[in-house]
Amino acid sequence: MKPKIRICIAEALNRAHEAGALPSSEWPPIEVEAPKIESHGDLSTNIAMVMAKIQKMAPKKIAQILIDHIEDRESIIARTEIAGPGFLNFFIHPEAWLPRLNEIHETGDRYGASEVGKGVRYQVEYVSSNPTGPLHVGHGRGAAVGDSVANILRFCGYDVQKEYYINDSGRQIRTLGLSVMIRYKALLGQEETFPAECYQGDYIIDMAEEIREKHGDSLLSEPEEEAVLTCARYAAEQILKGIESDLADFGVRFDRWFSEQRLYDEGKVEKTLAAMKERGLVYEKEGALWFKTTDYGDEKDRVVVRGNGQTTYFASDIAYHIDKYERGFDRVIDVWGADHHGYIPRMRAAIEASGQKSDEQFHVILVQLVNLLRGGTPAAMSTRAGEFVTLKEVVDEVGRDAARFLFLIRHYESPLDFDLEVAKQQTNDNPVYYVQYVHARISSIIEKGLERGLISTIEWQEDAVRLLVEPEEIGLIKLMVRYPETVEMSAKNLEPHRITYFLMSLATAFHAYYNKHRVLTDDAPLLTAGRLYLVAAVRKVIRNGLSLLGVSAPEKM
Repeated sequence: MKPKIRICIAEALNRAHEAGALPSSEWPPIEVEAPKIESHGDLSTNIAMVMAKIQKMAPKKIAQILIDHIEDRESIIARTEIAGPGFLNFFIHPEAWLPRLNEIHETGDRYGASEVGKGVRYQVEYVSSNPTGPLHVGHGRGAAVGDSVANILRFCGYDVQKEYYINDSGRQIRTLGLSVMIRYKALLGQEETFPAECYQGDYIIDMAEEIREKHGDSLLSEPEEEAVLTCARYAAEQILKGIESDLADFGVRFDRWFSEQRLYDEGKVEKTLAAMKERGLVYEKEGALWFKTTDYGDEKDRVVVRGNGQTTYFASDIAYHIDKYERGFDRVIDVWGADHHGYIPRMRAAIEASGQKSDEQFHVILVQLVNLLRGGTPAAMSTRAGEFVTLKEVVDEVGRDAARFLFLIRHYESPLDFDLEVAKQQTNDNPVYYVQYVHARISSIIEKGLERGLISTIEWQEDAVRLLVEPEEIGLIKLMVRYPETVEMSAKNLEPHRITYFLMSLATAFHAYYNKHRVLTDDAPLLTAGRLYLVAAVRKVIRNGLSLLGVSAPEKM
């Protein structure tokens, strides 16, 4: 409906100028939005206000001129009104919304899709947890956000690759190996003090036992560093398998798993630092090598090679991001935990230094913490992972659908209270159940309609659809018409919670309609056909939205 109203306004502007009512032929882009208050109409524009300076006249006068020159060839406008300082509000004929139902049915699982992305290549990198322990509940929120953002971008015509960056090199991997080695020695009777910086979870003991079964006591006779490296490689490999399995159970699958160690093996880190040094962006001070990130807005320069000759994570991160652009991605999105906020300026500096435009080609999504609750109080769960609750534990308890939906219920920049008891309830207090139940309920209604012979198929019947005159019926259609724009705005702003919020609003509108009106009526077959066509469209939109979030749409519950 918005494009039609924009055309009406544009044509009115041209006619008004040609008639001499508007002195200037210049005007800004025409913005048309749905008012927040229903009494303000179906659509509204502020064009009269934004062009007042150009036309050198009062916004209300411009608005009246537009009304006088609008020609509604398709007879979709019931009335117009001028509101406030010069808003022009449009009230659409209820029957003008009805054909949009056919569009929803004809488009099917592509309803809401678009080509606004025009094939622009995006890389979305998310989770990327170090393979030093199981994924925790915070990683789960990041996984749900990153995966849904990628799904939404693809649905809007972007060429998207989902990637996991494996931090399988450096100090933390050695610490993992040392942790396992100390536990391995303890199993063989050689007790040692367990350093505080080592990994504490019981999973470390489990892997030490596996290594003892595999190698016996042979590692005790190897040089310490070789034994630690053996333990590190084995542990990282097993942990990574567990991470991949947990993510698959969570509905997350990556197009590519990228190894940090590969950057070193192929000499890309060394090559990147050499190129930066040649350009004068890397200098030596106090025995270490420093990157001039302050030249690109960072608060201080950053170390890329320590005094002991070991490279920092920042050095490999620079090489990794340069590699991303060399692979042809137009824009890179990194999904990080909120505790990485301070890392953004140095990464932006490195990307700018590499010749990219960090404000256009690099974006970081920061995901806030999850507060795990049980019945409103902090959750106490048995965990073998150390001092945190694993994603696997949460998914095993509440299910994939509830976990994903609830992780996306709020903007990722806001902390999230995740109540395990609410997530398991089969009541309207559980948001995912509230939405999924609509899909299941409509499936049941359609099945009953077919069984009772009230319809033979769900199809467009103009006489039947014209009987959809109730305010709640028109309201449902209006809401569904907004879905494509919601998806597009979700892609533009990288905000999957917009889809979640929309689905909950649509579920609320359906429940209100269903509680007030009968869908299946034996003595009114034509009305029944129209209403089944309406609710079947609701079912399609619910299914499409849930799919973007990685949540199932059950036929029965």
